Amino acid sequence: MDLPRYLWLPLLNLVIIPIRAGRSTAAYKKIWLPEGSPLLVFTQKLYEQLELKLGNTAAVGMGMRYGEPSIEKALDRFHQSGVSRLIVLPLYPQFSSTTTSSVFDAVEKALTAMDWRPEIERIVQYHDHPAWIGAVASSIQAHRAVHGKAEKLIFSMHGLPRRLIENGDPYETQCRESIDSIVAALGLNQDEWMLTFQSRVGRELWLKPYTDKTLQELGNSGVKHVQVVCPGFAVDCLETLEEIAMMNRDRFLAAGGEKLEYIPALNASEQHVDLLLELVISGSGSRT
Repeated sequence: MDLPRYLWLPLLNLVIIPIRAGRSTAAYKKIWLPEGSPLLVFTQKLYEQLELKLGNTAAVGMGMRYGEPSIEKALDRFHQSGVSRLIVLPLYPQFSSTTTSSVFDAVEKALTAMDWRPEIERIVQYHDHPAWIGAVASSIQAHRAVHGKAEKLIFSMHGLPRRLIENGDPYETQCRESIDSIVAALGLNQDEWMLTFQSRVGRELWLKPYTDKTLQELGNSGVKHVQVVCPGFAVDCLETLEEIAMMNRDRFLAAGGEKLEYIPALNASEQHVDLLLELVISGSGSRT
């Protein structure tokens, strides 16, 4: 939140948490896995596969921006084991001050509290990395090889308030560059796909077109079969499994559509692990 702390803290504790807590609990019940939260389960599997491939080359840590295991605990483990150089890789392909910068801020805060100053390298974004483009395109092709093609392929990216883009956040531009590259890799015609933005909160203007409104309009216009993929999410979570595969599926069907298929995130696929390995080892991706 880009408001002063004295404004957003009461807003968070007195309005947002009380209203959203019950809704989130109900939503999580729909997607909960035997092992726990999908976000944690899939991230853990991805982390374990990366650790396996790195072997003795480097230690790997996993830290959640909000939740456990925390960034602080991951850094403390590195500190205790004598690590002298850190590579920080936020799992956001597209950079935004609201996500990527938030991770870097959390790392800096933790390091300051620990009074530890290792050499540090930050991977800022990888939205245009050929291995990431190829991995997303391949996952779509693999899904379509089994399930066939839909009338429309919807690329649903997480939204942002429009004012942040107007203030210089590069997120929207990077989203459009990403999807253009994936579309080119798939060889799609312009009328076969759409880029939309999901997960808006509040009444202010967010990035458009909105995913939910678009799916409703497609259903109303006679489109019967759509496939939705969310390339901005490294692993599946509430926003993909409940918001897209359940809520928006129901919205599309209620509007006259007949079939909405959600194409899973890269999760712990081999191509995703290889991409992260390349980012960490080869020095590719945008870094600071």
